[in-house]
Amino acid sequence: MADKQISLPAKLINGGIAGLIGVTCVFPIDLAKTRLQNQQNGQRMYSSMSDCLIKTIRSDGYFGMYRGAAVNLTLVTPEKAIKLAANDFFRHMLSKDGKQLTLIKEMLAGCGAGTCQVIVTTPMEMLKIQLQDAGRLAAQQKLMTAQSATGRAVEGPISSASQATSTVKSPQTATQITKELLRSKGIAGLYKGLGATLLRDVPFSIVYFPLFANLNKLGQKNPDERSPFYVSFISGCIAGSTAAVAVNPCDVIKTRLQSLQRGINEDSYSGIVDCTRKIWRNEGARAFLKGAYCRALVIAPLFGIAQVVYFLGIAETMLEMLPRGRD
Repeated sequence: MADKQISLPAKLINGGIAGLIGVTCVFPIDLAKTRLQNQQNGQRMYSSMSDCLIKTIRSDGYFGMYRGAAVNLTLVTPEKAIKLAANDFFRHMLSKDGKQLTLIKEMLAGCGAGTCQVIVTTPMEMLKIQLQDAGRLAAQQKLMTAQSATGRAVEGPISSASQATSTVKSPQTATQITKELLRSKGIAGLYKGLGATLLRDVPFSIVYFPLFANLNKLGQKNPDERSPFYVSFISGCIAGSTAAVAVNPCDVIKTRLQSLQRGINEDSYSGIVDCTRKIWRNEGARAFLKGAYCRALVIAPLFGIAQVVYFLGIAETMLEMLPRGRD
């Protein structure tokens, strides 16, 4: 059976609401994921997700876990709205023959959705990563300062510590980073890592949307009824976590490429191939799975919540309550 005709304004609102709720719930785990993915061998500040979050709270307080959340909360509304609405749009266009979508057509719809969303996702991720990773870089600098001061106590600990401390840059806001990128590189600066973002988001959507649709159908008593909300939630969690782990190597590459600042003795990369080669050579195959469980923990509830809000049709109800203009 073909998918029902969509109400685009309602779908956009539902996608936005879903994104805001989801990000608020799981952002600290996403911060831990970014920091774990960016740290390289020999410069490890954190041993696990819990270790990262505990150290973040100790150094920056509770709200330190939400560093960069403002960018996400601002841009996640259009990002999730585009992603979910685009998938619905492509599914509707591909099902005009009145038949049930084949797996290939479901994957094509997901591909279209993933391609559309990078318009917002790339600059959002670019800014978010700088803000999230700033705490790791600052902690690394503080550690090097302490080691330098201790190791040179006889020669002059104060001057050594001062020299090390001078390399620590004061944290920038998202606005400052945006202005700096636009001034130095133009709009292309905000879209650094676009290729890697496509390499992550298109396969993610190809896996996620067909898997969710088929899992969600298992809860339908008949084709004309929606699945219960808990089925949509569980389906979103399973599909989201599966797709997240599947594309995690691409997420690691994207995160490394979009990071503007490097820690001490950390590699720089010229592109996707160079990044892949250096990670494989210097850190081994396991490095491509860094932060995979964090990403699964982020994506599972994020998309579970998103699908519940989306399929409950909260926006449809809100729009129906609005007074209509006179004929």
